Amino acid sequence: MAEEELPPGGKVPVFLGLGSNLGDRRGYIEKAASMIADVEGVEWKSLSSLLETDPVGGPPQGDYLNAAGELASSLSCRELFGNLQEIEAELGRVRKVLNGPRTIDLDILLFGDSVIEEGDLVVPHPRMCERSFVLEPLCEIAPGMVHPCEGKTISQLLEELLKKRTAASRDERGET
Repeated sequence: MAEEELPPGGKVPVFLGLGSNLGDRRGYIEKAASMIADVEGVEWKSLSSLLETDPVGGPPQGDYLNAAGELASSLSCRELFGNLQEIEAELGRVRKVLNGPRTIDLDILLFGDSVIEEGDLVVPHPRMCERSFVLEPLCEIAPGMVHPCEGKTISQLLEELLKKRTAASRDERGET
C-alpha cells in the first residue's frame, strides 16, 4: 500500500513503540498514549503491558519501560511522525546523545503494510526485528500482524529472535 492510500473506512492500522527511562517512566508512557489518542485523525486501540528492559547501546543509563501501542490513523505516516515528535518535545525529550536516556521515545514500528524510506522516516522500524523489547510487547497486541518486508508474523519474528539469543548464549558457554 502506498503511504497516502487509505483502506476502506479511511484508517490505516499503525503500531508504535513507546519507551521511557527517565523520571516517572510509567507516567510518561501513559501521558504519551493519552496525547496520541487526542490527535485528530487518530483512534487509539490498545496498549500492551509494560516491559522493563536494560538499555541497548548508548551511554550508561537507567532501565527502560517499553510498551507497544495500536492505533488507527487517517493521517499520512509523515503527518503522524510529526505529531509524535511534537508529543516527545512536549514531554521533555531532548536529543543530545544517540541512544541516550529519554523521558519518552515514540517510534512508528508499522504503518499498515507500507514500506517508507524518507530521510528521517523509515518504516517498518529498521531494527525492530533485532529487539525483543520491541517484539515482546508488540506480540502481546498483534501476534498475527505480518511484517511487510520479512513476510513473517510478529510472533514468528519474536520466536526466531529468542532462538538466536538462546543459541548465542549456548555458544558463549561452550555448549553445543
